[in-house]
Amino acid sequence: MNEKDIVIVFDCGATNVRATAINSKGEILAGDSRINSPSPDPYYPSYRIWDVREIWNKMCQASERVTGNINPENIIGVTVTSFGVDGTFADKEGNLLYPVISWHCDRTVPIMANIEKYMPLYELYHEAGVLPFNFNTINKLIWFRENKPEVMEKAHRFLFMPSIFSFLLTGEMVNDITMAGTSMMNNQSERKFSEKIFNIIGIPEGLMGKTVEPGTIIGKVTARASAETCIPKDTPVIATGHDTQFAIFGSGAEKNQPVLSSGTWEILMVRAEEFKADREQLLSGITTELDAIRGLYNIGNQWIASGVIEWARRTLYSDIMDNVYEFMIAGAEKVPHGCNGVRVNPRFYEEIKGKPGGNISGLTMESTRDEIYRALLEALALRLAEGKRALEEAGGFRADSIICVGGGSKNRLWNKLKARAAGVPLKLIDQKETTVLGASLFVQSVCGNYSSPEEARSAINYRTEIVEPD
Repeated sequence: MNEKDIVIVFDCGATNVRATAINSKGEILAGDSRINSPSPDPYYPSYRIWDVREIWNKMCQASERVTGNINPENIIGVTVTSFGVDGTFADKEGNLLYPVISWHCDRTVPIMANIEKYMPLYELYHEAGVLPFNFNTINKLIWFRENKPEVMEKAHRFLFMPSIFSFLLTGEMVNDITMAGTSMMNNQSERKFSEKIFNIIGIPEGLMGKTVEPGTIIGKVTARASAETCIPKDTPVIATGHDTQFAIFGSGAEKNQPVLSSGTWEILMVRAEEFKADREQLLSGITTELDAIRGLYNIGNQWIASGVIEWARRTLYSDIMDNVYEFMIAGAEKVPHGCNGVRVNPRFYEEIKGKPGGNISGLTMESTRDEIYRALLEALALRLAEGKRALEEAGGFRADSIICVGGGSKNRLWNKLKARAAGVPLKLIDQKETTVLGASLFVQSVCGNYSSPEEARSAINYRTEIVEPD
């Protein structure tokens, strides 16, 4: 293996901006993070934007710290990942013509609510595969057309978030296909932007410019970017893109291998060779994005999970100060399956969709908080089983196991209940930085240390614990 094997991954998250140095074995050599959050729109203070210059400064500060703890001469390449959908317009010189509208911003809510004046919702979903989220890129472009047409008139390119920072590194304007796949403007089955959608919404497709696959060399670090980041001049910058796609690849998931990211929300995803975007999938909350590898689709759905567990902790166990989660788990383990008739509907977040929220039933004078907590875990486990069946139907496969990552995978009782409800083993992966790892593997491949991202991944020593269904 080449000694020159360090990849710098910039990851722009909604809460943190990070720079990480990672080698060909998946070992993190250095890392630094800075807090990130949306800012008020200077033109509309009640709306929210991302301050690109502020984020870039944080990236540079993090990079300076990271490169100071490694030998920069061993950096083989650089890449950028971020959350999906967000971006903005730039002129020919790369000057941003308007701040990046954050996915936190609600200015696009009425646009999504009235999207059918452009295209029937089902037809749009069937074409693009992406659920009709208010924050989808399509709604932002329509907002610009309806509210800031002068911005679009001056625009040369629309750049997604990773593309903006890749431009600051290289001077090249290139979008990647994984970000495009989150936009709700794709023909997902053809892996390209949809001419049909662009024509209907009245926006020139040419504004999206060149779109490349992950693992494509965008350009090289410029002298200016080198001075700002402390990354050597002429270091290759490689396209990756949407953090979700690289997290699932970095988890070790193969085709038809569901991955559960368990946190405040549980996100269940699978890399499948086919997908459905019919009315059944729309009603089931299935969204499909483009995998980092051509020919595969990332099918997923999500639901509130640990967020509900936090409600239980605050509401039922506020008197416990020390080791509260262990106390909750130990108590719930003593409760029989079925929780003595206590039942929980865990859809506590449904009220945002105008639907009834969750509820607790079967309570008696003898019911305990441990019964309620276990009932909550059992209900969330059944929610996983529902999600698994929906993914299998959408992707035309049958799962023989589920990879589980994230904080929720540390709850031993919950893991057992999940395996039981889903009817397949859970594979608990002790790999904290799956996004960074996944993105780095594409860089290792294109820079010559491996013949493919898959070969690069095969060199990673995944630490796995198996939880079998009862």
